[in-house]
Amino acid sequence: MKNPAPVPLRANRFADMRIDQLNREERDTLVRLAIESLEIEFWRPRELLSKPSQVQTWLRLRLSGCRDEIFGMLFLNTRHYLIEKADLFRGTVDGASVHPRVVVRRALELNAAAAIAYHNHPSGTPDPSAADRHITQRLKSALALVDVRLLDHIVVSASGSVSMAEQGLM
Repeated sequence: MKNPAPVPLRANRFADMRIDQLNREERDTLVRLAIESLEIEFWRPRELLSKPSQVQTWLRLRLSGCRDEIFGMLFLNTRHYLIEKADLFRGTVDGASVHPRVVVRRALELNAAAAIAYHNHPSGTPDPSAADRHITQRLKSALALVDVRLLDHIVVSASGSVSMAEQGLM
């Protein structure tokens, strides 16, 4: 038996549908589809971040070629699955202003349980500066007030990356 030809899809097949046109089984199906849609879009964990080296490699590939400093956060759920990657601050060749209240606000909006800070050093050396260590402690304290754990702060450059947690700087 031949497969039937696919039905061409309109932009929104449900646009003209009304709830009173559906029987009970169709409404149940609609509810199930809505739940599945929300899980795909918002709730299903996207990627497990369990290996610091994996995160460092990903960030290094993504940021090492940037000419300006970019500071961001990886927001995680309780099982350390990625909720969102957020580049929050952009600076110049030698620094970026980081505001803990912005980081805390985004963590709360996402209902994050943990986070990893990251930024690049366009200068080429990934060694954390005194300013990097200072903002890490400020972020750790601010996030702790709302029960979000700062797991790491990763500094990347073209020549390598440094995990501040692995260096004992957290």
